[in-house]
Amino acid sequence: MKILHLDSNHPLLLKMLEGAGFSNDENYKASKAEIEEIISNYDGIVIRSRFNIDKQFLNAAKNLKFIARVGAGLESIDTEYAEKLGIKLIAAPEGNRNAVGEHALGMLLSLFNNLNKADSEVKNGLWNRESNRGIELDGKTVGIIGYGNMGKAFAKKLRGFDCEIICFDIKENVGDENAKQVSLKELQHNSDVLSLHTPWTPLTDKMVNSEFINSFSKPFWLINTARGKSVVTADLVSALKAGKILGAGLDVLEFEKGSFETLFDSDHLPNSLKELFAMDNVILSPHIAGWTVESKEKLAKVIAEKIIQKFQN
Repeated sequence: MKILHLDSNHPLLLKMLEGAGFSNDENYKASKAEIEEIISNYDGIVIRSRFNIDKQFLNAAKNLKFIARVGAGLESIDTEYAEKLGIKLIAAPEGNRNAVGEHALGMLLSLFNNLNKADSEVKNGLWNRESNRGIELDGKTVGIIGYGNMGKAFAKKLRGFDCEIICFDIKENVGDENAKQVSLKELQHNSDVLSLHTPWTPLTDKMVNSEFINSFSKPFWLINTARGKSVVTADLVSALKAGKILGAGLDVLEFEKGSFETLFDSDHLPNSLKELFAMDNVILSPHIAGWTVESKEKLAKVIAEKIIQKFQN
């Protein structure tokens, strides 16, 4: 089988596939249109987030048997049409779930203890102890929406803290020894912290809006290491100003580009984002929750193993 690699990955991926008898071509710079001219020569493609795999691309890929995305989500692919064509879709949420869990926990602890704010103040000659008095995770209720690979990894990281962990998911019976599955209403009633671990779907698009936020019984902290378009930035800013949301740790933003290479779809900076950037109780990172040295290798290994298991002759 011939595989076209559209993004660079850990060299282990190519090594494992070559060792299993696959033929690998690498093309990291050609445009989507240029790739469409040659894609019919390949049985499989491996991609991260270089461009969207839409109907036009899939129609050109007449011999394609699989699309492997080195990451957790498949929203950059027209999955419905691909499946209709009999193309196997492969992702690797197992590869970076631990990294995401650690990143979410790091953001939460930093917010609770004012670490970013205090660091900036000390470096500017300010020694403000009382205004940087932290709060403890012990005794808090952490609500997790989306209890798949990422949500479970975060819950596992919380086991060392004496806090209650609850989860909501559209699938039934996903709770485990680390988190009790509850209704969305119960989660909104009890949570001191909300952490999102959902894919971007029609159900989660703009999910965290004013109505959703105001359904919580008490002010809460928000962690989002999932997808930026699930949170309406303007409504988040309003809630932060009103004290309905106490602070936010955001690894993803509503306005980021799908390629992840730059932040904006245009040069215009939305006013809501400008306000968000100026807030001391907001921590931001550039979509790197699953982006560790270890996860890069794990993702490559998981993808290679899945391709080999499914398609090795």
